[in-house]
Amino acid sequence: AAGAEVGARSEVKRSVLLPGAKAAHLNYVGDSVVGSNANIGAGVKLANFKADGSLVKVGEEESGLRKLGAVVGDDVSIGCNAVTTPGTLIGPRTVVYNCAVLRGVIPADSIIKLRQQQEIIMRR
Repeated sequence: AAGAEVGARSEVKRSVLLPGAKAAHLNYVGDSVVGSNANIGAGVKLANFKADGSLVKVGEEESGLRKLGAVVGDDVSIGCNAVTTPGTLIGPRTVVYNCAVLRGVIPADSIIKLRQQQEIIMRR
């Protein structure tokens, strides 16, 4: 759509980016819809194909499709290197932190964080 931004090194395949949507930095956007003013951070992948090749579900509903990426709501912000599994729905105004892996239906106005335990061991 007019006003959407796709970076030169991003790959967008059979997808719609609504006005103001941004996928500016080395992204993969496959078979997806990205809402108005949504921002897809650097390295984000909106995966569209399940590893086993089975049909994609959206929540508990069969889509009837082998390839379906994400539906990203308006004003969503997805941090760098996050990944959505096929059939993920992200509600409007949601913030996704860096490196998170999302699946299923994410309600509007959510914050999604990845919590990893960092361990530091001194070298000897």
